[in-house]
Amino acid sequence: MNRRTFMKNIAGGVAVLGASTGVTGASNENSTAESGGSTDAGGGSGGGGSTTHTIQMVTEDGEYYFDPVGLHVDPGDTVEWVLESGDHSATAYAESNQAEQRIPADASGFDSGLLEETGASFSYTFEVEGTYDYFCSPHKQLGMVGRVVCGDPGGPAEEGAIPNEPGSGLMPGSGDIVEAGSLSYPYVPSGGSSGSLPWQFWAATGGLGTAVVAMASKYDRASGRYSE
Repeated sequence: MNRRTFMKNIAGGVAVLGASTGVTGASNENSTAESGGSTDAGGGSGGGGSTTHTIQMVTEDGEYYFDPVGLHVDPGDTVEWVLESGDHSATAYAESNQAEQRIPADASGFDSGLLEETGASFSYTFEVEGTYDYFCSPHKQLGMVGRVVCGDPGGPAEEGAIPNEPGSGLMPGSGDIVEAGSLSYPYVPSGGSSGSLPWQFWAATGGLGTAVVAMASKYDRASGRYSE
């Protein structure tokens, strides 16, 4: 585990244990572009019109990720993926892309192709309601995946787990995405009403407690134990 991921997990764990409601890593849908910002691209009475949302494509300290990893949009809204660093694509889990179908049946399977120049972008307008899972072609196996929910969740993505989990944290559930509007990477869920975290979180951080104890303690060779 690299240093950045280790520190993120510590910070995420502390935030989770200290939170009573909500989710960590959530950002307002009307925030800046760096955290999944949105801009009103239309007019009309009552604030109508389409909105453009931004998702960053990032390579950082050996990690490859989309930020936000989960985003909620309305039908007619556009998402613009912007290359911040590295070489990435935004490719739908769709049969047209030789992948498992994880977008609504009536939606077109988007694919940006490989973006290689910093600042390059790709846009897609979401018309069909449902859940859309997508990935970066070169880094899918390394967990560079994301999810967009258009309107209400639905479709093949709701029928089973995503084949490739994010490199850090978890793939947000569609309900959490709708509620928050935008969820930053890495996503670590709160306990919710049950007050407990999903087993995947504890499995991923099972060795974290031991590492923290080792860092904050002194090892006694005679007893074979750590002491404060």
